[in-house]
Amino acid sequence: MSAPRLLELAGDPLAMGRAHGRACRDEIRRYTAERVALAGSAVWTGHALGRAEVLALAEASLAEHNAYAPALMAELAGIAEATGLSLAELIITNGFTDFIDLVYAHAGGGGATAQVEDDCTAFIVPDSLSADGRGWFGQTWDMHAGSKPYVVLLRARPADAPAFIAFSLTGCIGMIGMNDAGIAIGITNLLGAQGQIGVSWPFVVRQALTQTDIEAALACITDAKLMGAHNFLLFDRHGVGINVEAMPGHCHITRSTADPLAHSNHCLAPETLARCRPRAADSQASSEARLARAQQLLAGGGLTAQALTALTRDPVICVRATPPLEMETCGAAIMQPASGQFHAVQGLPTDNDYAVFSI
Repeated sequence: MSAPRLLELAGDPLAMGRAHGRACRDEIRRYTAERVALAGSAVWTGHALGRAEVLALAEASLAEHNAYAPALMAELAGIAEATGLSLAELIITNGFTDFIDLVYAHAGGGGATAQVEDDCTAFIVPDSLSADGRGWFGQTWDMHAGSKPYVVLLRARPADAPAFIAFSLTGCIGMIGMNDAGIAIGITNLLGAQGQIGVSWPFVVRQALTQTDIEAALACITDAKLMGAHNFLLFDRHGVGINVEAMPGHCHITRSTADPLAHSNHCLAPETLARCRPRAADSQASSEARLARAQQLLAGGGLTAQALTALTRDPVICVRATPPLEMETCGAAIMQPASGQFHAVQGLPTDNDYAVFSI
């Protein structure tokens, strides 16, 4: 597979959304149809819901998204205009895993769901452990293997916010990114039991990328009325790293030290663990194994982009699709905020080369 597709965006939010929607119209429509259908599937949520009920939940969340980030809602409106999709449909496409938390809670909860989309492994390398004295943030991006063709990089110059590069999917406003103020943000999914009408995680990622100070970016997470559960990681050009296990109504914050900071998909804090829904044993084992392996590979210092690339290709961390779940590492990103380097790969890192971009 060649380098990730790069989509250049600029201007006001509506113009950026329209350009995104026009460039990827057919793919956005296909991917959205898949996501909306899955959001009503008992395999994903534990409860079968009809399309009308699924869309009603998404409609109910529009006001929260607009109150949180009206500029981002304008961008989403541009995508909707260009694709003929509704804002509610695009909210599901963007925040699918958060929306699953919402549907799960709305329908009364229950046991472990048969399908999960949460195999990402993320890490922060402090300045002191980087070979050139400038730290790194990176992560794998794992989801159903069918999502791989929809990967896209957004390189954007908004009219009234810092420029940024974001790893994303067609129709989605951004999922992992770094801005030219030297702030990087990424995520790993968590399984929340207390989903609510609120703001989905890509809006939080993009709102953080409008900031020029990491504490302000952190507030974009902690002050949000979150729809579902995610782990957020922030790292800036000054070497400050922050990990946030974020649940609706509660955030647990861990600040980086001289040691690397890694996270996979299970909660490490008792307060957030208590707000999780049950996890299947094999999913828990995978998350624990990937976290332990990342910590092992990050120990010792002298880390380079090449070493971090190798980490994402490690056979424990790089997940290959196997039936029936077909979860796979569909890409990865490695960022150095102090230099503006953004390394990205589409598809399995073991089978594809990274491309290097700059803001």
